[in-house]
Amino acid sequence: MFRIRQVLSDSFPKDKWAIEQVKDILKSHFAAVDVKKFDQIPDQLVNPLKYKFATKLFVADDLNGAVKGFALLFYAPDVNFCFLDYIATRKDVTSGGIGSALYLKVRDESINLHAAGLFFECLPDTPELCKLSNLLEENKKRLKFYEQFGARPIINTKYETPLSESDDCPPYLVFDNLGNETPLTGKHLKKIVLAILERKYSDLCPYSYIDMVVKSIPEGPVVQRDFLYIKREKKSILKSNSQKNSITLVVNDKHTIHHVRERGYVEAPVRIKSIKKELDKTNYFFEVEPKAFPEHFIKEVHSPALYNYLKNVCKLISPTDSLYPYVFPIRNANRPPKDKTYAAGYYCIDTFTPITQNAFLAAKRGVDCSLTAAESVLEGMPAAYALIRPPGHHAEKKVFGGFCYFNNCAIAANMMADYGKVAILDIDYHHGNGEQDIFYSRNDVLTISIHGHPSFAYPYFSGYENEKGEGLGFGYNVNIPLPENVIGVEYRKALNAAISKIKSFKPQFLVVALGLDIAKGDPTGSWTLNFSDFFENGAIIGSLNLPTLFIQEGGYRSTSIGVNARNFFKGFVSTHTSFKHLSNTENGNRSNIRS
Repeated sequence: MFRIRQVLSDSFPKDKWAIEQVKDILKSHFAAVDVKKFDQIPDQLVNPLKYKFATKLFVADDLNGAVKGFALLFYAPDVNFCFLDYIATRKDVTSGGIGSALYLKVRDESINLHAAGLFFECLPDTPELCKLSNLLEENKKRLKFYEQFGARPIINTKYETPLSESDDCPPYLVFDNLGNETPLTGKHLKKIVLAILERKYSDLCPYSYIDMVVKSIPEGPVVQRDFLYIKREKKSILKSNSQKNSITLVVNDKHTIHHVRERGYVEAPVRIKSIKKELDKTNYFFEVEPKAFPEHFIKEVHSPALYNYLKNVCKLISPTDSLYPYVFPIRNANRPPKDKTYAAGYYCIDTFTPITQNAFLAAKRGVDCSLTAAESVLEGMPAAYALIRPPGHHAEKKVFGGFCYFNNCAIAANMMADYGKVAILDIDYHHGNGEQDIFYSRNDVLTISIHGHPSFAYPYFSGYENEKGEGLGFGYNVNIPLPENVIGVEYRKALNAAISKIKSFKPQFLVVALGLDIAKGDPTGSWTLNFSDFFENGAIIGSLNLPTLFIQEGGYRSTSIGVNARNFFKGFVSTHTSFKHLSNTENGNRSNIRS
Protein backbone atom coordinates (compact mmCIF):
# COMPACT_ATOMS: atom_id res chain seq x y z
CA MET A 1 0.00 0.00 0.00
CA PHE A 2 1.18 3.50 -0.73
CA ARG A 3 -0.08 7.05 -0.66
CA ILE A 4 1.05 10.11 -2.56
CA ARG A 5 1.67 13.33 -0.68
CA GLN A 6 3.45 16.60 -1.27
CA VAL A 7 6.62 17.44 0.64
CA LEU A 8 6.82 21.18 1.22
CA SER A 9 10.21 21.46 2.91
CA ASP A 10 12.70 19.60 5.09
CA SER A 11 11.48 21.36 8.26
CA PHE A 12 9.87 18.25 9.73
CA PRO A 13 11.67 14.97 10.43
CA LYS A 14 9.51 12.76 8.19
CA ASP A 15 9.79 15.20 5.30
CA LYS A 16 13.53 15.50 5.78
CA TRP A 17 13.81 11.72 5.72
CA ALA A 18 11.62 11.56 2.61
CA ILE A 19 13.92 14.00 0.81
CA GLU A 20 16.97 11.92 1.77
CA GLN A 21 15.28 8.84 0.33
CA VAL A 22 14.44 10.76 -2.85
CA LYS A 23 18.11 11.70 -3.20
CA ASP A 24 19.10 8.05 -2.79
CA ILE A 25 16.67 7.05 -5.56
CA LEU A 26 18.07 9.77 -7.81
CA LYS A 27 21.64 8.62 -7.21
CA SER A 28 20.71 5.03 -8.02
CA HIS A 29 19.05 5.96 -11.32
CA PHE A 30 21.14 8.89 -12.49
CA ALA A 31 24.73 8.11 -11.55
CA ALA A 32 26.09 10.50 -14.19
CA VAL A 33 24.38 13.54 -12.65
CA ASP A 34 26.35 15.63 -10.19
CA VAL A 35 24.97 14.82 -6.71
CA LYS A 36 25.18 18.52 -5.85
CA LYS A 37 22.10 18.94 -8.04
CA PHE A 38 20.18 16.60 -5.78
CA ASP A 39 21.37 18.39 -2.66
CA GLN A 40 19.61 21.52 -3.96
CA ILE A 41 16.14 20.01 -3.58
CA PRO A 42 15.37 21.41 -0.08
CA ASP A 43 16.40 24.89 -1.23
CA GLN A 44 14.41 24.56 -4.45
CA LEU A 45 11.25 23.81 -2.47
CA VAL A 46 11.39 27.08 -0.51
CA ASN A 47 13.27 29.44 -2.82
CA PRO A 48 11.43 29.73 -6.16
CA LEU A 49 12.87 33.15 -7.01
CA LYS A 50 16.42 31.81 -6.93
CA TYR A 51 15.67 28.94 -9.31
CA LYS A 52 12.99 30.72 -11.37
CA PHE A 53 10.67 27.75 -10.87
CA ALA A 54 8.17 26.89 -8.17
CA THR A 55 9.21 23.37 -7.18
CA LYS A 56 6.77 20.69 -6.03
CA LEU A 57 7.92 17.34 -4.69
CA PHE A 58 5.48 14.45 -4.52
CA VAL A 59 6.43 11.17 -2.84
CA ALA A 60 4.73 7.79 -2.85
CA ASP A 61 5.38 6.38 0.60
CA ASP A 62 3.86 3.91 3.01
CA LEU A 63 2.53 4.52 6.50
CA ASN A 64 6.03 4.07 7.91
CA GLY A 65 7.41 6.81 5.67
CA ALA A 66 9.37 4.51 3.33
CA VAL A 67 9.46 6.24 -0.06
CA LYS A 68 8.69 3.93 -2.99
CA GLY A 69 8.81 6.60 -5.70
CA PHE A 70 8.67 10.32 -6.31
CA ALA A 71 8.05 13.06 -8.87
CA LEU A 72 9.74 16.46 -8.97
CA LEU A 73 7.65 19.08 -10.77
CA PHE A 74 8.64 22.62 -11.79
CA TYR A 75 6.09 25.37 -12.45
CA ALA A 76 6.90 28.64 -14.22
CA PRO A 77 3.97 31.01 -13.58
CA ASP A 78 5.49 33.76 -15.73
CA VAL A 79 5.43 31.51 -18.81
CA ASN A 80 2.57 29.32 -17.57
CA PHE A 81 3.90 25.80 -18.00
CA CYS A 82 4.93 22.82 -15.89
CA PHE A 83 8.07 20.75 -16.35
CA LEU A 84 8.45 17.26 -14.91
CA ASP A 85 12.10 17.15 -13.92
CA TYR A 86 12.27 13.63 -12.48
CA ILE A 87 9.88 10.75 -11.90
CA ALA A 88 11.28 7.47 -10.58
CA THR A 89 10.61 4.52 -8.31
CA ARG A 90 13.00 2.80 -5.95
CA LYS A 91 14.95 0.11 -7.80
CA ASP A 92 14.02 -2.67 -5.38
CA VAL A 93 10.30 -1.88 -5.63
CA THR A 94 8.06 -3.38 -8.28
CA SER A 95 6.10 -0.44 -9.64
CA GLY A 96 2.64 -1.76 -8.75
CA GLY A 97 1.02 1.30 -10.31
CA ILE A 98 3.28 3.78 -8.52
CA GLY A 99 4.55 5.32 -11.73
CA SER A 100 1.05 5.85 -13.13
CA ALA A 101 -0.20 7.24 -9.84
CA LEU A 102 2.69 9.70 -9.62
CA TYR A 103 2.23 10.86 -13.20
CA LEU A 104 -1.50 11.34 -12.62
CA LYS A 105 -0.64 13.37 -9.55
CA VAL A 106 1.66 15.79 -11.39
CA ARG A 107 -0.82 15.92 -14.26
CA ASP A 108 -3.58 16.88 -11.81
CA GLU A 109 -1.34 19.49 -10.24
CA SER A 110 -0.57 20.97 -13.66
CA ILE A 111 -4.28 21.11 -14.51
CA ASN A 112 -5.08 22.82 -11.22
CA LEU A 113 -2.35 25.37 -11.89
CA HIS A 114 -4.08 26.05 -15.22
CA ALA A 115 -0.80 25.41 -17.00
CA ALA A 116 -0.71 25.52 -20.79
CA GLY A 117 0.87 22.08 -20.72
CA LEU A 118 3.09 19.60 -18.95
CA PHE A 119 6.55 19.15 -20.51
CA PHE A 120 9.37 16.71 -19.85
CA GLU A 121 12.27 15.06 -21.61
CA CYS A 122 12.47 11.46 -22.81
CA LEU A 123 15.36 9.71 -24.46
CA PRO A 124 14.69 8.87 -28.13
CA ASP A 125 13.29 5.60 -29.43
CA THR A 126 14.81 5.62 -32.92
CA PRO A 127 18.18 4.08 -33.91
CA GLU A 128 19.07 7.30 -35.75
CA LEU A 129 19.22 9.15 -32.43
CA CYS A 130 20.04 6.31 -30.03
CA LYS A 131 22.77 3.86 -30.98
CA LEU A 132 22.52 1.65 -27.88
CA SER A 133 20.03 -1.14 -28.62
CA ASN A 134 19.43 -2.09 -24.97
CA LEU A 135 18.69 1.53 -24.09
CA LEU A 136 16.48 1.85 -27.16
CA GLU A 137 14.05 -0.76 -25.83
CA GLU A 138 13.76 1.01 -22.49
CA ASN A 139 13.10 4.30 -24.27
CA LYS A 140 10.32 2.71 -26.31
CA LYS A 141 8.62 1.39 -23.15
CA ARG A 142 8.84 4.80 -21.53
CA LEU A 143 7.36 6.66 -24.49
CA LYS A 144 4.63 4.03 -24.82
CA PHE A 145 3.75 4.61 -21.17
CA TYR A 146 3.30 8.34 -21.72
CA GLU A 147 1.22 7.83 -24.85
CA GLN A 148 -1.52 6.47 -22.54
CA PHE A 149 -1.99 10.04 -21.39
CA GLY A 150 -1.74 11.56 -24.85
CA ALA A 151 1.79 12.85 -24.18
CA ARG A 152 4.07 12.62 -27.23
CA PRO A 153 7.29 14.25 -28.50
CA ILE A 154 7.09 17.65 -30.20
CA ILE A 155 8.37 17.46 -33.79
CA ASN A 156 9.60 19.90 -36.43
CA THR A 157 12.08 21.58 -34.06
CA LYS A 158 15.77 21.12 -33.31
CA TYR A 159 15.24 20.44 -29.60
CA GLU A 160 16.81 16.97 -29.87
CA THR A 161 19.99 18.30 -31.47
CA PRO A 162 23.10 16.93 -29.64
CA LEU A 163 25.33 19.48 -27.94
CA SER A 164 28.32 17.89 -29.66
CA GLU A 165 28.77 15.40 -32.49
CA SER A 166 29.95 12.69 -30.08
CA ASP A 167 26.79 12.85 -27.96
CA ASP A 168 24.29 10.00 -28.22
CA CYS A 169 20.59 9.87 -27.30
CA PRO A 170 19.67 13.57 -27.19
CA PRO A 171 16.25 13.88 -25.50
CA TYR A 172 12.91 14.60 -27.08
CA LEU A 173 10.78 17.36 -25.58
CA VAL A 174 7.52 15.58 -24.73
CA PHE A 175 4.28 17.53 -24.41
CA ASP A 176 1.06 16.65 -22.55
CA ASN A 177 -1.61 19.20 -23.42
CA LEU A 178 -3.62 18.25 -20.29
CA GLY A 179 -6.79 18.10 -22.36
CA ASN A 180 -6.63 21.78 -23.31
CA GLU A 181 -8.84 22.45 -26.31
CA THR A 182 -6.86 25.52 -27.40
CA PRO A 183 -3.74 24.45 -29.34
CA LEU A 184 -0.37 25.59 -28.05
CA THR A 185 1.20 28.11 -30.41
CA GLY A 186 4.76 28.20 -31.63
CA LYS A 187 5.10 31.67 -30.14
CA HIS A 188 4.28 30.31 -26.68
CA LEU A 189 6.48 27.25 -27.17
CA LYS A 190 9.47 29.48 -27.96
CA LYS A 191 9.10 31.11 -24.52
CA ILE A 192 8.74 27.74 -22.85
CA VAL A 193 11.80 26.21 -24.51
CA LEU A 194 13.84 29.34 -23.77
CA ALA A 195 12.84 29.07 -20.10
CA ILE A 196 13.71 25.35 -19.93
CA LEU A 197 17.13 25.72 -21.53
CA GLU A 198 18.14 28.90 -19.69
CA ARG A 199 16.85 27.96 -16.24
CA LYS A 200 17.69 24.26 -16.24
CA TYR A 201 20.70 23.96 -18.52
CA SER A 202 22.46 27.33 -18.42
CA ASP A 203 25.65 25.59 -17.24
CA LEU A 204 25.58 23.16 -20.20
CA CYS A 205 24.03 24.98 -23.14
CA PRO A 206 25.82 27.94 -24.71
CA TYR A 207 23.72 30.88 -25.82
CA SER A 208 24.29 30.04 -29.50
CA TYR A 209 22.80 26.56 -28.99
CA ILE A 210 19.76 27.92 -27.09
CA ASP A 211 19.18 30.54 -29.78
CA MET A 212 19.39 27.91 -32.52
CA VAL A 213 16.81 25.65 -30.84
CA VAL A 214 14.38 28.48 -30.10
CA LYS A 215 14.57 29.86 -33.65
CA SER A 216 13.88 26.40 -35.06
CA ILE A 217 10.37 26.40 -33.62
CA PRO A 218 7.88 27.23 -36.39
CA GLU A 219 4.95 29.59 -36.00
CA GLY A 220 1.46 28.20 -35.83
CA PRO A 221 0.08 25.33 -33.74
CA VAL A 222 2.62 23.03 -32.11
CA VAL A 223 2.86 19.66 -33.84
CA GLN A 224 3.36 16.40 -31.94
CA ARG A 225 4.50 13.07 -33.25
CA ASP A 226 1.67 10.75 -34.18
CA PHE A 227 0.80 7.83 -31.89
CA LEU A 228 3.23 4.94 -32.43
CA TYR A 229 2.35 2.53 -29.66
CA ILE A 230 -1.35 3.10 -29.02
CA LYS A 231 -3.85 3.11 -31.86
CA ARG A 232 -5.38 6.55 -32.15
CA GLU A 233 -8.94 5.29 -32.36
CA LYS A 234 -8.40 3.13 -29.27
CA LYS A 235 -6.29 5.42 -27.19
CA SER A 236 -7.65 6.14 -23.76
CA ILE A 237 -6.09 9.00 -21.89
CA LEU A 238 -6.21 7.97 -18.26
CA LYS A 239 -8.27 10.32 -16.17
CA SER A 240 -7.56 11.51 -12.70
CA ASN A 241 -9.57 10.15 -9.81
CA SER A 242 -8.21 12.60 -7.31
CA GLN A 243 -11.02 15.14 -7.78
CA LYS A 244 -8.61 17.84 -6.62
CA ASN A 245 -11.27 20.56 -6.55
CA SER A 246 -13.64 18.52 -4.41
CA ILE A 247 -13.92 17.76 -0.72
CA THR A 248 -12.99 14.17 0.07
CA LEU A 249 -15.87 12.53 1.92
CA VAL A 250 -15.29 9.46 4.08
CA VAL A 251 -18.38 7.97 5.75
CA ASN A 252 -18.21 5.46 8.58
CA ASP A 253 -19.74 2.43 6.90
CA LYS A 254 -19.94 0.59 10.24
CA HIS A 255 -21.48 3.25 12.44
CA THR A 256 -24.93 1.60 12.51
CA ILE A 257 -23.60 -1.44 14.39
CA HIS A 258 -23.32 0.86 17.42
CA HIS A 259 -26.97 1.67 18.06
CA VAL A 260 -28.00 2.30 21.66
CA ARG A 261 -31.78 2.12 21.75
CA GLU A 262 -32.35 3.30 25.32
CA ARG A 263 -34.83 6.15 25.63
CA GLY A 264 -33.11 9.53 25.60
CA TYR A 265 -29.85 8.36 24.01
CA VAL A 266 -29.49 10.98 21.27
CA GLU A 267 -26.27 9.77 19.61
CA ALA A 268 -28.19 7.77 16.99
CA PRO A 269 -27.45 6.51 13.45
CA VAL A 270 -30.05 8.88 11.96
CA ARG A 271 -27.56 11.72 12.49
CA ILE A 272 -25.29 10.46 9.70
CA LYS A 273 -28.19 9.66 7.40
CA SER A 274 -29.62 13.17 7.79
CA ILE A 275 -26.30 14.86 7.01
CA LYS A 276 -25.49 12.60 4.06
CA LYS A 277 -28.91 13.24 2.51
CA GLU A 278 -28.24 16.98 2.44
CA LEU A 279 -24.64 16.67 1.27
CA ASP A 280 -25.87 14.67 -1.72
CA LYS A 281 -27.69 17.81 -2.88
CA THR A 282 -24.35 19.54 -3.46
CA ASN A 283 -21.77 18.81 -6.14
CA TYR A 284 -18.51 19.22 -4.28
CA PHE A 285 -18.00 16.01 -2.34
CA PHE A 286 -16.03 13.05 -3.68
CA GLU A 287 -16.67 9.95 -1.56
CA VAL A 288 -13.92 7.40 -0.98
CA GLU A 289 -13.88 4.13 0.93
CA PRO A 290 -12.23 4.16 4.36
CA LYS A 291 -8.96 2.27 4.72
CA ALA A 292 -7.86 0.22 7.70
CA PHE A 293 -4.99 1.68 9.74
CA PRO A 294 -2.78 -0.05 12.33
CA GLU A 295 -3.68 0.32 15.99
CA HIS A 296 -0.45 2.15 16.79
CA PHE A 297 -2.00 5.39 15.49
CA ILE A 298 -4.50 5.18 18.35
CA LYS A 299 -1.93 4.09 20.94
CA GLU A 300 0.26 7.08 20.11
CA VAL A 301 -2.56 9.26 21.45
CA HIS A 302 -4.43 7.06 23.94
CA SER A 303 -2.94 4.86 26.62
CA PRO A 304 -2.59 1.22 25.56
CA ALA A 305 -4.52 0.32 28.72
CA LEU A 306 -7.59 2.26 27.55
CA TYR A 307 -7.34 0.83 24.04
CA ASN A 308 -6.96 -2.75 25.24
CA TYR A 309 -9.74 -2.38 27.82
CA LEU A 310 -12.30 -1.22 25.24
CA LYS A 311 -11.18 -3.85 22.75
CA ASN A 312 -11.57 -6.67 25.25
CA VAL A 313 -14.56 -5.58 27.32
CA CYS A 314 -16.79 -5.09 24.27
CA LYS A 315 -16.37 -8.78 23.47
CA LEU A 316 -17.98 -9.64 26.82
CA ILE A 317 -21.19 -7.65 26.20
CA SER A 318 -24.23 -9.43 24.78
CA PRO A 319 -25.80 -7.94 21.63
CA THR A 320 -28.79 -6.54 23.52
CA ASP A 321 -26.99 -5.15 26.57
CA SER A 322 -25.21 -1.90 27.38
CA LEU A 323 -22.73 -1.52 30.21
CA TYR A 324 -22.83 1.87 31.92
CA PRO A 325 -20.12 2.92 34.41
CA TYR A 326 -21.43 3.04 37.96
CA VAL A 327 -18.31 2.60 40.12
CA PHE A 328 -15.57 5.25 39.90
CA PRO A 329 -12.39 4.00 41.64
CA ILE A 330 -10.56 7.31 41.91
CA ARG A 331 -8.98 6.67 45.34
CA ASN A 332 -6.33 4.33 44.00
CA ALA A 333 -5.70 5.17 40.38
CA ASN A 334 -2.88 2.62 40.20
CA ARG A 335 -5.13 -0.34 40.93
CA PRO A 336 -8.12 -0.60 38.56
CA PRO A 337 -10.73 -3.23 39.47
CA LYS A 338 -10.00 -6.63 38.00
CA ASP A 339 -13.63 -7.18 37.05
CA LYS A 340 -14.09 -5.48 33.66
CA THR A 341 -17.63 -4.34 34.45
CA TYR A 342 -16.49 -2.54 37.60
CA ALA A 343 -13.49 -1.15 35.73
CA ALA A 344 -15.72 0.81 33.33
CA GLY A 345 -15.73 3.76 35.72
CA TYR A 346 -11.94 3.64 35.93
CA TYR A 347 -11.76 4.44 32.22
CA CYS A 348 -14.86 6.67 31.86
CA ILE A 349 -15.66 10.22 32.98
CA ASP A 350 -19.48 9.98 33.14
CA THR A 351 -22.43 7.66 33.64
CA PHE A 352 -24.09 7.95 30.23
CA THR A 353 -21.49 6.63 27.75
CA PRO A 354 -22.30 2.92 27.38
CA ILE A 355 -20.05 0.07 26.41
CA THR A 356 -21.79 -2.09 23.84
CA GLN A 357 -20.73 -5.16 21.91
CA ASN A 358 -19.87 -3.07 18.86
CA ALA A 359 -18.73 0.21 20.45
CA PHE A 360 -15.06 -0.64 19.89
CA LEU A 361 -15.58 -1.74 16.28
CA ALA A 362 -17.58 1.36 15.38
CA ALA A 363 -15.11 3.67 17.14
CA LYS A 364 -12.11 1.99 15.49
CA ARG A 365 -13.77 2.39 12.09
CA GLY A 366 -14.34 6.06 12.90
CA VAL A 367 -10.59 6.38 13.45
CA ASP A 368 -9.95 4.64 10.12
CA CYS A 369 -12.26 7.13 8.40
CA SER A 370 -10.57 10.09 10.08
CA LEU A 371 -7.10 8.88 9.10
CA THR A 372 -8.26 8.18 5.54
CA ALA A 373 -9.53 11.74 5.32
CA ALA A 374 -6.34 13.08 6.94
CA GLU A 375 -4.22 11.17 4.46
CA SER A 376 -6.23 12.70 1.63
CA VAL A 377 -5.32 16.18 2.91
CA LEU A 378 -1.68 15.15 3.24
CA GLU A 379 -1.82 13.99 -0.37
CA GLY A 380 -2.85 17.47 -1.47
CA MET A 381 -6.64 17.60 -1.35
CA PRO A 382 -7.78 21.06 -0.17
CA ALA A 383 -10.32 19.61 2.26
CA ALA A 384 -11.72 16.33 3.56
CA TYR A 385 -14.68 15.42 5.76
CA ALA A 386 -14.91 12.35 7.98
CA LEU A 387 -18.65 11.89 8.47
CA ILE A 388 -18.58 9.54 11.41
CA ARG A 389 -20.10 8.42 14.63
CA PRO A 390 -19.50 7.77 17.45
CA PRO A 391 -17.86 11.16 18.04
CA GLY A 392 -14.49 11.52 19.74
CA HIS A 393 -13.51 14.92 21.12
CA HIS A 394 -14.28 14.12 24.78
CA ALA A 395 -11.94 11.10 24.83
CA GLU A 396 -8.72 11.93 26.70
CA LYS A 397 -5.43 10.05 26.88
CA LYS A 398 -6.62 7.59 29.50
CA VAL A 399 -10.41 7.91 29.62
CA PHE A 400 -13.49 7.95 27.40
CA GLY A 401 -16.85 9.69 27.86
CA GLY A 402 -19.41 12.04 26.34
CA PHE A 403 -20.46 9.40 23.77
CA CYS A 404 -16.76 9.34 22.70
CA TYR A 405 -14.35 6.38 22.80
CA PHE A 406 -11.34 7.41 20.70
CA ASN A 407 -10.40 11.00 19.91
CA ASN A 408 -10.58 11.07 16.13
CA CYS A 409 -9.43 14.69 15.82
CA ALA A 410 -6.42 14.16 18.05
CA ILE A 411 -5.40 10.91 16.34
CA ALA A 412 -5.59 12.55 12.90
CA ALA A 413 -3.81 15.71 14.07
CA ASN A 414 -1.06 13.64 15.67
CA MET A 415 -0.41 11.88 12.36
CA MET A 416 -0.49 15.14 10.39
CA ALA A 417 1.87 16.84 12.85
CA ASP A 418 4.70 14.74 11.43
CA TYR A 419 4.36 16.81 8.25
CA GLY A 420 3.65 20.31 9.54
CA LYS A 421 2.12 22.35 12.34
CA VAL A 422 -1.56 21.62 13.00
CA ALA A 423 -4.29 23.80 14.46
CA ILE A 424 -7.37 22.10 15.91
CA LEU A 425 -10.49 24.28 16.00
CA ASP A 426 -13.24 22.68 18.07
CA ILE A 427 -16.61 24.32 17.34
CA ASP A 428 -18.77 21.82 19.19
CA TYR A 429 -21.11 23.24 21.85
CA HIS A 430 -19.17 21.26 24.47
CA HIS A 431 -15.55 21.77 25.44
CA GLY A 432 -12.96 19.75 23.54
CA ASN A 433 -11.42 18.41 26.73
CA GLY A 434 -9.91 15.46 24.87
CA GLU A 435 -7.74 17.52 22.52
CA GLN A 436 -6.79 19.78 25.42
CA ASP A 437 -5.64 16.86 27.56
CA ILE A 438 -3.75 15.13 24.74
CA PHE A 439 -1.83 18.16 23.43
CA TYR A 440 -1.56 20.21 26.66
CA SER A 441 2.25 19.98 26.74
CA ARG A 442 2.93 20.28 23.00
CA ASN A 443 3.65 23.33 20.87
CA ASP A 444 3.31 21.74 17.42
CA VAL A 445 -0.46 21.45 17.72
CA LEU A 446 -2.56 24.49 18.64
CA THR A 447 -5.86 23.55 20.28
CA ILE A 448 -8.73 26.07 20.33
CA SER A 449 -12.20 25.33 21.67
CA ILE A 450 -15.29 27.56 21.51
CA HIS A 451 -17.92 26.14 23.84
CA GLY A 452 -20.51 26.66 26.54
CA HIS A 453 -18.98 27.71 29.84
CA PRO A 454 -18.21 24.72 32.10
CA SER A 455 -20.37 26.27 34.84
CA PHE A 456 -23.41 24.94 32.94
CA ALA A 457 -22.16 22.81 30.02
CA TYR A 458 -20.68 19.31 29.84
CA PRO A 459 -18.04 18.20 30.77
CA TYR A 460 -18.26 20.79 33.61
CA PHE A 461 -14.67 20.32 34.83
CA SER A 462 -12.64 21.82 31.97
CA GLY A 463 -12.77 24.57 29.40
CA TYR A 464 -11.86 27.60 31.51
CA GLU A 465 -9.94 30.50 29.98
CA ASN A 466 -6.98 30.11 32.32
CA GLU A 467 -6.23 26.60 30.99
CA LYS A 468 -3.47 27.63 28.58
CA GLY A 469 -1.19 24.58 28.41
CA GLU A 470 1.94 23.67 30.30
CA GLY A 471 5.67 23.37 29.62
CA LEU A 472 6.36 23.66 25.91
CA GLY A 473 2.61 23.77 25.36
CA PHE A 474 1.99 26.89 27.40
CA GLY A 475 0.07 29.35 25.26
CA TYR A 476 -0.91 26.69 22.71
CA ASN A 477 -4.23 25.77 24.33
CA VAL A 478 -6.98 28.37 23.97
CA ASN A 479 -10.44 28.14 25.51
CA ILE A 480 -13.23 30.54 24.55
CA PRO A 481 -16.14 29.76 26.90
CA LEU A 482 -19.41 31.52 26.06
CA PRO A 483 -22.58 32.22 28.07
CA GLU A 484 -25.68 30.08 28.11
CA ASN A 485 -27.56 32.20 25.58
CA VAL A 486 -25.71 33.00 22.36
CA ILE A 487 -26.93 34.15 18.94
CA GLY A 488 -25.09 33.95 15.64
CA VAL A 489 -23.49 37.40 15.61
CA GLU A 490 -22.12 36.85 19.12
CA TYR A 491 -20.76 33.45 18.15
CA ARG A 492 -18.96 34.92 15.16
CA LYS A 493 -17.07 37.35 17.38
CA ALA A 494 -15.62 34.36 19.22
CA LEU A 495 -14.96 32.53 15.96
CA ASN A 496 -13.09 35.49 14.49
CA ALA A 497 -10.97 35.66 17.65
CA ALA A 498 -10.10 31.98 17.16
CA ILE A 499 -9.26 32.59 13.50
CA SER A 500 -6.88 35.37 14.54
CA LYS A 501 -5.09 32.94 16.89
CA ILE A 502 -4.78 30.39 14.09
CA LYS A 503 -3.33 32.95 11.70
CA SER A 504 -0.70 33.90 14.27
CA PHE A 505 0.23 30.24 14.72
CA LYS A 506 0.72 29.81 10.92
CA PRO A 507 -0.14 26.10 10.71
CA GLN A 508 0.25 23.94 7.63
CA PHE A 509 -3.02 22.10 8.37
CA LEU A 510 -6.34 22.82 10.07
CA VAL A 511 -8.48 20.19 11.80
CA VAL A 512 -12.06 21.23 12.59
CA ALA A 513 -14.00 19.31 15.22
CA LEU A 514 -17.33 19.91 13.50
CA GLY A 515 -19.95 20.05 16.22
CA LEU A 516 -23.39 20.97 14.88
CA ASP A 517 -24.97 21.08 18.34
CA ILE A 518 -24.58 24.87 18.50
CA ALA A 519 -27.82 24.99 16.50
CA LYS A 520 -31.18 26.22 17.71
CA GLY A 521 -33.20 23.42 19.25
CA ASP A 522 -30.35 20.95 19.77
CA PRO A 523 -31.27 18.74 22.77
CA THR A 524 -27.76 19.04 24.26
CA GLY A 525 -27.23 22.80 23.80
CA SER A 526 -28.78 26.17 24.57
CA TRP A 527 -27.69 28.41 21.69
CA THR A 528 -29.87 29.55 18.78
CA LEU A 529 -27.76 29.54 15.61
CA ASN A 530 -29.69 28.92 12.39
CA PHE A 531 -28.75 27.71 8.91
CA SER A 532 -27.59 31.16 7.76
CA ASP A 533 -25.29 31.37 10.79
CA PHE A 534 -23.74 28.06 9.77
CA PHE A 535 -23.08 29.48 6.29
CA GLU A 536 -21.32 32.49 7.82
CA ASN A 537 -19.27 30.28 10.15
CA GLY A 538 -18.17 28.10 7.25
CA ALA A 539 -17.20 31.18 5.22
CA ILE A 540 -15.04 32.50 8.06
CA ILE A 541 -13.19 29.19 8.36
CA GLY A 542 -12.83 28.86 4.58
CA SER A 543 -11.19 32.28 4.39
CA LEU A 544 -8.11 30.80 6.10
CA ASN A 545 -7.42 28.93 2.85
CA LEU A 546 -5.71 26.12 4.73
CA PRO A 547 -5.76 22.41 3.87
CA THR A 548 -8.64 21.49 6.16
CA LEU A 549 -9.83 18.26 7.74
CA PHE A 550 -13.38 18.21 9.14
CA ILE A 551 -14.32 15.48 11.59
CA GLN A 552 -17.93 15.10 12.71
CA GLU A 553 -18.57 15.55 16.41
CA GLY A 554 -21.88 16.52 18.03
CA GLY A 555 -25.23 17.65 16.66
CA TYR A 556 -28.35 15.77 17.70
CA ARG A 557 -31.43 17.45 16.23
CA SER A 558 -32.00 15.22 13.22
CA THR A 559 -34.56 17.53 11.59
CA SER A 560 -32.04 20.34 11.11
CA ILE A 561 -28.56 18.82 11.38
CA GLY A 562 -28.33 18.01 7.67
CA VAL A 563 -29.42 21.45 6.46
CA ASN A 564 -26.99 23.11 8.85
CA ALA A 565 -24.14 20.91 7.65
CA ARG A 566 -24.95 21.65 4.01
CA ASN A 567 -25.02 25.39 4.60
CA PHE A 568 -21.81 25.26 6.62
CA PHE A 569 -19.98 23.69 3.69
CA LYS A 570 -21.59 26.13 1.26
CA GLY A 571 -20.05 28.90 3.29
CA PHE A 572 -16.69 27.14 3.41
CA VAL A 573 -16.39 26.68 -0.36
CA SER A 574 -17.59 30.24 -1.00
CA THR A 575 -14.37 31.70 0.45
CA HIS A 576 -11.72 28.98 0.11
CA THR A 577 -9.66 29.74 -3.00
CA SER A 578 -9.45 26.05 -3.99
CA PHE A 579 -13.17 26.14 -4.76
CA LYS A 580 -13.34 29.21 -7.00
CA HIS A 581 -15.06 27.11 -9.65
CA LEU A 582 -18.05 26.82 -7.31
CA SER A 583 -18.35 30.53 -6.52
CA ASN A 584 -21.05 31.18 -9.09
CA THR A 585 -23.02 28.00 -8.54
CA GLU A 586 -25.86 27.27 -6.20
CA ASN A 587 -23.36 25.75 -3.77
CA GLY A 588 -21.49 28.97 -3.12
CA ASN A 589 -24.15 31.62 -3.63
CA ARG A 590 -25.30 33.45 -0.53
CA SER A 591 -28.62 34.31 -2.17
CA ASN A 592 -29.49 30.63 -2.36
CA ILE A 593 -29.06 29.75 1.32
CA ARG A 594 -32.20 27.98 2.40
CA SER A 595 -33.52 25.72 5.10
